[in-house]
Amino acid sequence: MNLPNSLTLARIFLVPIVVAVLLTKEIRNWTFWGASLFLVTALTDLLDGYLARRRKQVTTLGRLLDPIADKLLISSALISLVQLRMVPAWMVVIIIGREFAVSGLRSIAAHEGFSINVSTLGKGKMVTQVAAVVGIILGHKYGGWVQNTATVLLWAVVILALVSMVQYFREFWAKLDSSIKNRETQRLRVSERRQRLVAERRELRRLRKLERIRKQQEELNTTPSL
Repeated sequence: MNLPNSLTLARIFLVPIVVAVLLTKEIRNWTFWGASLFLVTALTDLLDGYLARRRKQVTTLGRLLDPIADKLLISSALISLVQLRMVPAWMVVIIIGREFAVSGLRSIAAHEGFSINVSTLGKGKMVTQVAAVVGIILGHKYGGWVQNTATVLLWAVVILALVSMVQYFREFWAKLDSSIKNRETQRLRVSERRQRLVAERRELRRLRKLERIRKQQEELNTTPSL
């Protein structure tokens, strides 16, 4: 356990608090506290990644927990905003569905022995999601250009989600096809090696048999006749 992983765990544990604040509109200055808490929690994603690289503390646990924490935070915030009737449910279904689809691809890729790296579009989508959620919360109070900007950002998130999902699927199928071909090539090589060994053993047995026959023939030829 190191500082970057501790920040990632803190982000996970802060998710219920973020949801509680977002769903409690009776809190005084609700928009300020809701947007601030969500933004601070989201910024820990940038901080833990920066610290992990700077301190050379990139670990398997961190690689596993970081995307889980991001998905929990974004999904919880968006579902809370759907509950508050501030975001269309169909948009949230697309965004969260994309997250499940990409996670499934990564799980299959890991099982097949290769990885799918985070794309530039994927990173851009995360930043846009955070900005969209903060804008939607603040737009509830201020309206006007803040709300309009948040709506544009939300549409951008949906588009980026779909485009990046297609990109992930293309990379997945390309690597899966390459992995299958490599396995098939290895299988053929092993099969050819086995066949060659079998043929060599068969030839060796034949030569030994011929050698025994030759020796027997020589013994018969050297035996004196009565």
